Amino acid sequence: MLLRRATAVLPKTLQNLRLYSPAATSALSIDRSLETQLDYLPGFPRPDPKHAETILAVLRSDSGKNISAKERKAGRVPSIIFEQEDGQHGGNKRLVSVQTNQIRKLVTHMGYSFFLSRIFDVEVRSEIGSDEVVEKVRALPRSIHLHSGSDAPLNVTFIRAPPGTLLKVDIPLVFIGDDVSPGLKKGASLNTIKRTVKFLCPAEIIPPYIEVDLSHLDVGQKLVTGDLKVHPALKLIKSKDEPVVKIAGGRVSDQQKDQAKKDQPKKDQAKK
Repeated sequence: MLLRRATAVLPKTLQNLRLYSPAATSALSIDRSLETQLDYLPGFPRPDPKHAETILAVLRSDSGKNISAKERKAGRVPSIIFEQEDGQHGGNKRLVSVQTNQIRKLVTHMGYSFFLSRIFDVEVRSEIGSDEVVEKVRALPRSIHLHSGSDAPLNVTFIRAPPGTLLKVDIPLVFIGDDVSPGLKKGASLNTIKRTVKFLCPAEIIPPYIEVDLSHLDVGQKLVTGDLKVHPALKLIKSKDEPVVKIAGGRVSDQQKDQAKKDQPKKDQAKK
């Protein structure tokens, strides 16, 4: 277990965070080290600035299958922006449409899971070609539905993520150190159990991904969610004992070769 949290009074910098659910309320047991300003810490991944673009949206007056089909035909993706309520679901919805090409480009360049763990500025205008900005808000893509054949975006759901909110986010995992892992060098296989892990995150410091270091894993060893190195302000939603990755046993042929090498001196000695 690489992270240790002690029960403590909520630090001053977190006292204004909106805590919505039982999982969010449990953030009261955050380490006292958080009494500094919330920010990305050295050595932890930060969002790539090259993806820091504003998503352009226009108001949509109605919903339904026919309306959505017309929007897609016009090169737009039917979308919804929700107000934050319990860290995951929301109310005060605003119907909008975003540009298909922009969403497709972001998902293609970033990857599906990475798109869903990145906060964007969303600028909502009254209509196409209008300079009237109805709302400009920071929002997290909560879900995106892609066409099964073409991967074209069919709809996107955003949830507002202003500073001072806690959000449940599925953070992608990036595996490193596989080239020096003792177990993998012996011919064992990498059993990836999780690709993302859900954390309760302050909106200001949602990590783009979490690095999972395999460099010290030998055959039969594993890492669990509690072993993940993250900012101390992040809190696991589920158990810290859920497995993330395991180095499975070596291939039978490799095991047989290793055993044969060990047995060879015994056979030679027996002949003498």
